[in-house]
Amino acid sequence: MHLPDGIIPIEQSVLYWCITLMVIAIFLYKFSRNDEKEKSMVLIALFSVFFVVVTSLSIPSPLGVPVHFFLIPLVAIILGPFEGSIVSFFGLLIQSLALNMGGIVCFGANFLVIGVIVAFVTYEFYVLLANINEKMAIFFSTIMGIVFATFGQVLILILSGAMNFDSLLATLVPFYLFIGIIEGFANTIIIYAIRKVKPEIMDLR
Repeated sequence: MHLPDGIIPIEQSVLYWCITLMVIAIFLYKFSRNDEKEKSMVLIALFSVFFVVVTSLSIPSPLGVPVHFFLIPLVAIILGPFEGSIVSFFGLLIQSLALNMGGIVCFGANFLVIGVIVAFVTYEFYVLLANINEKMAIFFSTIMGIVFATFGQVLILILSGAMNFDSLLATLVPFYLFIGIIEGFANTIIIYAIRKVKPEIMDLR
């Protein structure tokens, strides 16, 4: 889902960068009022490292295209949407500068899709469904976060003129829906394991 430079027109890239800076500013304001700064900083740093490693791995899939997991839905459920976005910010920056995954000019677009949309949609669906059934909430919120991010990327690519709607819908949506289902199952197992081993982590958001 990492978009390289050259796909998105510069004026659109500037808009996405402005959104990125606004999200960072809001996070810094909220973080300054956080009573658990030290714990949050450690977890953000750890998850940022995990993000770089996990999302850089290429896993073979039955669809014939390697799978790259997101990890951000997990972070958003555990720490909150702003923290999930910041983890993606640091992770995407490292990948862009050190691993040549995604561009700097279109960094804002990648951050908006992989960070902001995934984190906030996942978190809101989790909150909405958690009182009904938490396992279902984790599973479906993960899927919805990834699906909404896919539509976000589809919209960005259409606005850039890079591809048409039908091609994107036929290729990206089924593929990332498949990833969302797998990651939804994985997140459910991981979060319930965390609740048993380190339940205090879940109280930081």
